[in-house]
Amino acid sequence: MSAECHAHIFMDGKNYKEAAEAHRNGPDERLIREHLEAYQREQVNFVRDGGDPYGAGLLARELAPEYGITYRTPGFAIHREGRYGKIVGRGYGSREEYRELLRELRRNGGNFVKIMTTGIMDFSADGSVTGEPLPREEVFWMVAMAHDAGYSVMAHTNGAQAVIDAVEAGVDSVEHGNFQNEESLQCMAEHHAVWVPTTVTVKNLIGNGRYNDRVLERIYKTQTDNIRKARALGVLMAAGSDAGAYCVLHGQGIRQEYQVFLETLGDTPEVRQALLEGETEIRRRFD
Repeated sequence: MSAECHAHIFMDGKNYKEAAEAHRNGPDERLIREHLEAYQREQVNFVRDGGDPYGAGLLARELAPEYGITYRTPGFAIHREGRYGKIVGRGYGSREEYRELLRELRRNGGNFVKIMTTGIMDFSADGSVTGEPLPREEVFWMVAMAHDAGYSVMAHTNGAQAVIDAVEAGVDSVEHGNFQNEESLQCMAEHHAVWVPTTVTVKNLIGNGRYNDRVLERIYKTQTDNIRKARALGVLMAAGSDAGAYCVLHGQGIRQEYQVFLETLGDTPEVRQALLEGETEIRRRFD
């Protein structure tokens, strides 16, 4: 394990509101350095950030070489106005506004594009995703415009059909990818998309009293069952913990995520090699 393939440096895994407030008037260098030190302690030398609205990821990228870390970030994630995603980036209301966000991303020196095509898991209802997914046609033009601009695309996507839409549109990686089925898993395998399942965002909530444990356990089982199926189908997978999310600490989170893979698939040389191949592909595509 040497890479964290999905993190949010501006969050701290403890209190989102307090963490966001710390960066509101500009990225808090002290907090960012604390998180980079946590990765250094875990011997992580590559971090792929999922974006934020404050410039924290961009500052982290400047500071990261001091800690022996290659840091890649979009700067901010992109979501449709009125849909999920405001907490990690900027919104658009039209195709031209999306195009302008791509221009802004380039001005900021973003390394890739991250799009939000769906909401998040509804932890109060097993199998549900908040909000409506973006229309398939919209996902296609978002990915095409990003690729035309020379960027790889990281897609926050949940739900089987939404994953199919994103993968067939050509996204380079699928983040989270909860509530999939055989068809969507096969689609990822055929299109060589890298899947970053971020399982500890659910596992680490079990037992802390915030949500119903029976619902959390079912969601977690569904995701780990799909990881087994994905492995059998030859899906490229990489470890990313969504570090910064509630109960997922920087540094510690990726160690826990890696352990989930080994517990789910077996701690064998073949499984470790497969994870290395997924990590290598993330580094290649998003560098």
